[in-house]
Amino acid sequence: MAKTQYNADSITVLEGLEAVRKRPGMYIGGVGTKGLNHLIYEIVDNAVDEHLAGYCSQIWVTLEADGSCTVRDSGRGIPVEMHKKGVSAERIVLSTLHAGGKFDNDAYKTSGGLHGVGSSVVNALSARMDVKVYKNGYIHHDAYERGIPVISLENGLLPTLGRTKETGTEINFLPDGEIFEKTRFKADWLKSRLHETSYLNPGLTIFYANRRPGEEEEVVYHEPEGIISYVKEINNGKNAVHEPIYFKSEIDKIEVEVAIQFVDTFEENILGFCNNIFTQEGGTHLVGFKTRFTQLINSYARELGILKEKDPNFTGADTRNGMTAIVAVKHPDPIFEGQTKTKLASADATKAVFTVTGDLLQHYFDRNVEVLKSVIACAEKSAKIRKAEEKAKTNMLTKSRFSFDSNGKLANCESRDAEKCEIFIVEGDSAGGSAKTARNRMYQAILPIRGKILNVEKASMDKVLANAEIKTMINAFGCGFSEGYGNDFDISRLRYHKIILMTDADVDGSHIDTLLLTVLYRFMPELIYNGHVFIAMPPLYKVIPSRGQEQYLYDDKELERYRKTHTGEFRLQRYKGLGEMDPEQLWETTLDPEHRVLKRVEIEDARMASEVTEMLMGSDVPPRRKFIYDHAEEAEIDA
Repeated sequence: MAKTQYNADSITVLEGLEAVRKRPGMYIGGVGTKGLNHLIYEIVDNAVDEHLAGYCSQIWVTLEADGSCTVRDSGRGIPVEMHKKGVSAERIVLSTLHAGGKFDNDAYKTSGGLHGVGSSVVNALSARMDVKVYKNGYIHHDAYERGIPVISLENGLLPTLGRTKETGTEINFLPDGEIFEKTRFKADWLKSRLHETSYLNPGLTIFYANRRPGEEEEVVYHEPEGIISYVKEINNGKNAVHEPIYFKSEIDKIEVEVAIQFVDTFEENILGFCNNIFTQEGGTHLVGFKTRFTQLINSYARELGILKEKDPNFTGADTRNGMTAIVAVKHPDPIFEGQTKTKLASADATKAVFTVTGDLLQHYFDRNVEVLKSVIACAEKSAKIRKAEEKAKTNMLTKSRFSFDSNGKLANCESRDAEKCEIFIVEGDSAGGSAKTARNRMYQAILPIRGKILNVEKASMDKVLANAEIKTMINAFGCGFSEGYGNDFDISRLRYHKIILMTDADVDGSHIDTLLLTVLYRFMPELIYNGHVFIAMPPLYKVIPSRGQEQYLYDDKELERYRKTHTGEFRLQRYKGLGEMDPEQLWETTLDPEHRVLKRVEIEDARMASEVTEMLMGSDVPPRRKFIYDHAEEAEIDA
């Protein structure tokens, strides 16, 4: 076989915005609904940066009837003057990667968009974009198609549409159907994000409008109390132990703002933000906050005699039992892990939050001893239950009769390299038997479950811990679980880096997927946040043409396309369940990494995910009925 040459001719240079269209996932995280909505957030973040710089108090976000989105702000407007490259600066910003005003700290003190890619990426991934800049007494106009300018410059500058006294930027864009799986923005996600932005910026007013037929709506988001209101909203309907604690300060040019409130339930809800961006995976700012808070509570508990000399300290999880907190930092030069900015990596943020929390929270507790005592009481309750639970878990999860090696359910893989290993949670014994035969024993483990598992949203903790299927999963994964009484979850102990739910492609299969995802989300959410959870997509059909190659089809749309493109006769086989496939077919369609289709489970909005899970899987019927009615048209039924 001839060797592949690697020389100068092998080097491909992607000009302009071509790189973005070639690899969109690198810039916006994916081409599903999450990536689609991210386009709006990029433009909105630029407008918010103008607010942070002190020049913008209003932002308008409109979902247009034609499927496009318009974002307008009352800021200074993108510079339109001549750039040293001989064209308008606006043209440079919109059509060049890594061009922007945020690389030095002169134009912007703090900013969410530091890579200089936001606007240009949106432009590259839009079928069309229309730009109006209100500046210097004129409305300057530009337009693009798939990132390419379609308006001629006049002596290197933008043409004008008329005069104006207003300032700001207005961008309308339509996502490109060649890039995205769907081009319909998710209105609920957008509204949640805009509301969140208003909480983090109390001086900002955001006007949201939906002009799409049948969805017409207008909402104004303005939260003058800021993150105090945010904490109250999260705790709405819960019994608060005290009024929100709020403090704010700046150290080494890093602004730290924190709001805390405890409730009488066993949960921990801490949201971190950096420059208005939600850091879903946490980061250094939360490390600083959690570390200092735990130290403070233990120090006060000993000072007040609640912890005696011989008593061990409260754990971090104990001190945060019942806590809802917002930790927001404004950083002049933040370092994130990845372009999608889900985890803050700036080491100086740890020190800043640690110092501010220590100084100001201590000052508050010294003057509010009753609040302090009620917070320590939450920690005491947690420690007491944690110790009882540790015994219960030891009894329930580690006794040999409950271990996965003795109950015979798990067919483990031979490899112990977690990065290569994957576990399939399979519905039913017949499919489980076929999967065990078909799998690659080296790195694929099979865990069959019988029927529909416990709905943990409605069950008490003792029932959850007593459920055989759930215990088996906890044991198999090997990383413990987070159940509110003391977090013993440790993702570094995870035995399989891919957890794959493999159920029938019907309504019952979807229901089982939902129940399993509820377990994972409530007790091991880090597995989802870190991208370890997938749903297998078994084929719905097999087409056997009289001539030519047999083919598996995964949904009705594929079947429709096949009917249109295939002229000869063919026989159609429909799979009602995984159990109908022989081991060879199961390997070929669902297990083989080379050919299978997997969907990664992702969470766009943590707060919204929690609320929706509680509503859909809980006991309260009316809100669930309303949700289903409101979103019925968005559902995709392929069973």
